[in-house]
Amino acid sequence: MLYLIGLGLDLKDISLKALEAIKKSSKVYLENYTTTFPYKIEDLEKIIEKKVILADRQKIENELNKLLTDATQSDIAILIYGDFLAATTHITILREAEKAKIKTETIHNNSIFNVISDTGLQLYKFGKTTSLPKWQDNYKPTSYMENIIKNLSINAHTLILIDPKMSLKQAIEQLEQSDKHDLFKDITLIVVSCLGTSKQKIIRGKLKSLQNKKISEPFSIIVPSDLNFSEQ
Repeated sequence: MLYLIGLGLDLKDISLKALEAIKKSSKVYLENYTTTFPYKIEDLEKIIEKKVILADRQKIENELNKLLTDATQSDIAILIYGDFLAATTHITILREAEKAKIKTETIHNNSIFNVISDTGLQLYKFGKTTSLPKWQDNYKPTSYMENIIKNLSINAHTLILIDPKMSLKQAIEQLEQSDKHDLFKDITLIVVSCLGTSKQKIIRGKLKSLQNKKISEPFSIIVPSDLNFSEQ
């Protein structure tokens, strides 16, 4: 059996159902490449009472066949911050397991996609979520701007997921350097940090004013559209 387990956002969000699956598992992997954890891995190990095998993108991709083979012989658990299927990158694992006829069980949890309602913005008013990847010298994608513009055109809010290798200052600078960045001139942005934890912080302001704000990781940026009375 292969267990795909969402950890939620806080250290103590892990469910009883998840703990039962982890207890039965001979190996427990912790995916550590899609986000920055707001707590220490050692503290998580104390709660689940097992050592985890850290799995970056390369390990998951290169050793997936071995991981699936192990799952035919014993129970294996893969732990993901937030909810397992919130990030599309993990659907590949589920697909490959199904192809290999390996039994799987998904155990869901909180993710940023529902906890952003703590901002007061209504979930049904969010449009397509987009990601802000860290630019490289020869790779500077700006599809996130296209998604923001499309969402604003239908009066929908935009959740921007930030590359875990970027600070808030770097993210703001990159938005300022993006094509059509003038659209931010009259918009008050919202920055959410460590949502769902005791360190949760929600701040708002114009693009330039947010650049030197001090926040903890992980964080995301929201581009709101027009607010209704309740949201205001």
